[in-house]
Amino acid sequence: MMNAFEFDLPTKIFSGNGTFRKTGDYIKERITGKRLFIVTDQGLLKIGLVEQLENILAQKGYETSLFANVQPNPRDHDCIEGANQARDFQADGIIALGGGSVIDAAKAIAILQVLEKRPQDYAGRGQVPAAVTPIVAIPTTAGTGAEVTRSSVITDTEKKIKLTIKDVKIAPMIAIVDPELTYNLPPLLTASTGMDALVHAIEAYTCKLSNPIADGLAIEAMKRIYPALRKAVSDGSDKEARYELMIGATIAGMAFSHADVASVHCMAEAIGGLYDTPHGIANSMFLPFVIEYNAEAELTKHAKIARTLNLATETESDKDAAAALVNDMKQLAKDIAIPTFASLPQVNRADFEYLAESSYQNGSTPSNAREITKADYLALFEKACGGQSSM
Repeated sequence: MMNAFEFDLPTKIFSGNGTFRKTGDYIKERITGKRLFIVTDQGLLKIGLVEQLENILAQKGYETSLFANVQPNPRDHDCIEGANQARDFQADGIIALGGGSVIDAAKAIAILQVLEKRPQDYAGRGQVPAAVTPIVAIPTTAGTGAEVTRSSVITDTEKKIKLTIKDVKIAPMIAIVDPELTYNLPPLLTASTGMDALVHAIEAYTCKLSNPIADGLAIEAMKRIYPALRKAVSDGSDKEARYELMIGATIAGMAFSHADVASVHCMAEAIGGLYDTPHGIANSMFLPFVIEYNAEAELTKHAKIARTLNLATETESDKDAAAALVNDMKQLAKDIAIPTFASLPQVNRADFEYLAESSYQNGSTPSNAREITKADYLALFEKACGGQSSM
């Protein structure tokens, strides 16, 4: 008998080329009040995209205030600073313009504006006790799917770990998914965020909390992301590839937020907390090794992924199909110039014990397709560092 599950999507999605320019109209449909707090980063400020947003909102009579101090792997103290400013401004809504780090920071700011304290006080599942400031998410990368998820990953700067807040109350009220905003992304950022989206789809499909609806979304996301990724990295002006990546990332976000991620993310978040490694790059480094580990317990699903991506035929054995998936994920990372774990200058084998423990303590470890221990994580870090595979 299938396990019971719930599926709800509180986010209204506006998607397509040019939707960014209609932001003011979309906000009027769902947010009352005229004071909007924009959360973004310095890069988007410098290229003039923030100014465009301010002008779009001004034309609809909105008053805005700006917080542009979000860093990759957003810090707890920056979220507190942003929340203090949002509270002083008396924001009626928070507009997140940026990648996953910006959107995650905006979610934390939305909590802290109303409830105060620190992000750490709301970590875990369902720990946000009251409604938060409404959030509008405008992603500028095709990667995290944060525009449709109910989670926020924040770095605890004192403990050097990543903490995750998971609560439906922090799901954005509106997502504006405009592929045009990704046209100027550099190749490495396109590669790393695209791989992040692919990992979301793979882990949503294979994890223990998967369900039929999330499975369908995950498969659809893979079908869009995988063939578009190399194209978008090699030719950033390929509008069709950009569209497929952007829509695929959002669909993958819907999939994993209604299932879970698993050990790839647990390892990526461990090194992100310690080494400040960009999240998409970290996911890419560990994906083939975790697939190889998990395939022993969930061979059928991993083989189906390989066949979905046209890496294996129906006549090949499931074991051969899963092996083809492992090999291709390694080759894909090479093709789009993702660095290896061993190439990171910060990597020190003396840290592996800490990283294994941090991975094991991650809330998504129980969702992994195969039971995994701290010792198993330690072996995976060693294997990823040595680049060896036994499949």
